[in-house]
Amino acid sequence: MKPDLAATLRSLLLEQQTAALATLHKGEPALSMVPYALLPEGQGFVIHVSRLAVHTADMLANPAVSLLVVAPAGSAASPQELVRASVQGWARQLPPESAEYANAKALYVARFPASEQTFSFSDFKLFVIEPRSVRFVGGFARATSILAGEFVSIMKGAE
Repeated sequence: MKPDLAATLRSLLLEQQTAALATLHKGEPALSMVPYALLPEGQGFVIHVSRLAVHTADMLANPAVSLLVVAPAGSAASPQELVRASVQGWARQLPPESAEYANAKALYVARFPASEQTFSFSDFKLFVIEPRSVRFVGGFARATSILAGEFVSIMKGAE
């Protein structure tokens, strides 16, 4: 990926705080919105969700998910020019007793301080969405697809 596009992708994912989360619900596509934090160097997206939410049950039943992160509407002259990334990945619930959980929680709470209280609610679970591939649109006619390894390199700044 060209360095300017890589920088745009990193900037999009670091600056935006929410993503559309697509899951499979009873054989049909389902879409919701989730706040996310990033694990270091593109290793995954951390989400903290309630067991009461349909998307949580969906991820437990079928871990194949997609995330869509889009730049704000006013950031481009037309909707087709909006910078966006569609991430295909696997959702994995983190065990609360693991070191990985503690690290992911710290990153999530650092990004969303008001979320601290929800970690005391028994129905909230922490998941990591591990990217398999990313379709990135860096503006009109500037699209590319990348696999997980390249995504990690880009997020490290080593493209």
